[in-house]
Amino acid sequence: MAASIAITNRSLHDQVVSRVRDLIIEGTLEPGSRIDEAHLIEELGVSRTPFREALRTLAAEGLVIVRPSKGSIVRKLTPEDVFSMLEVLGNLERLAGELACERASDQEIAALIDLHNSMMECYRTRERMPYYKMNQEFHSRLAELSKNETLQEMQANIQARLKRIRYIGNQEPDSWAGAVADHEEMVRALKNRDGKRLGDAMAGHLGKTWERVKDSI
Repeated sequence: MAASIAITNRSLHDQVVSRVRDLIIEGTLEPGSRIDEAHLIEELGVSRTPFREALRTLAAEGLVIVRPSKGSIVRKLTPEDVFSMLEVLGNLERLAGELACERASDQEIAALIDLHNSMMECYRTRERMPYYKMNQEFHSRLAELSKNETLQEMQANIQARLKRIRYIGNQEPDSWAGAVADHEEMVRALKNRDGKRLGDAMAGHLGKTWERVKDSI
């Protein structure tokens, strides 16, 4: 593991969480593997307490299983887990798209389109992790524009558990290009405040995500 992952400010809990989360998303920490706490603590340059606090946060997100006295492991999802979560998430985001077109302000929609444009720039330069993080933010912010707190909570919970899965969905160039095409359709619908079209695009995107990842799980 490269020394460049070391944490420069040891007091920042969110930095530790972010670094370990990225290692899980990228597959450096493989699904089902035991987390070598001593090695990671040394590599990240943090003490045991903030590291274990970070693991508890990641456990709450559904990415890690903390086993008292046995060590922590990276959660491994079954194909059935992934399919069921994508099925529910697709319908949640269908509703989010419909409600966002009804309830979001022009300024909020413009800000989401700006985020999409920045994401597309990362796609053009093939910066996969920055693209992925903006992609996650796009879906989260669209849920926020529904102005429905229950929907937002449910969307955030499922999206957190699928972080590694969503990342591997863009491994192949054709899959990544297909996901980009889906997002461009979403933005066209959003610009026109066409709720049904946006909802269909959101649900279709999540359905295609299953097709992109099912052979990699």
